[in-house]
This record gives sequence, structure tokens and C-alpha cells, in this order.
Amino acid sequence: MGACPKNKVSKLRGRTRRAHIKVAPVTLAKCPHCKELKQAHRVCPACGYYSKTDKVLDVKQEA
Repeated sequence: MGACPKNKVSKLRGRTRRAHIKVAPVTLAKCPHCKELKQAHRVCPACGYYSKTDKVLDVKQEA
């Protein structure tokens, strides 16, 4: 059984209620190996390292 409202909810009231529902911005951190910006707790797409010593991916260098 669905909702059965007694009164109309105005556009302003509905939009105000949903004002805090939004997508959070992506947080970026510097890679400790190559100093490029990357997402935190992810493998660096530029060098393939997770931390300074853990190489995870082999990344082809563009010439």
C-alpha cells in the first residue's frame, strides 16, 4: 500500500528536504612513489605502485 498524503507538499519544501542528498567529491592524495595525484587507498595509474615499496601493476611508459 502506497503513501496517501493529506496535503500537497510544495516544491520548495520537497527540494529543501533533499538539499543534503548529493554526491561527495572525490578525494585525491599524492602518490608516495611518483608524486602524481591519485585516489586514496588505490593503485596509482601513473606508476602502478600502491605504496612506496609495493608494485602492483606494470604500467607502459609513453614515449
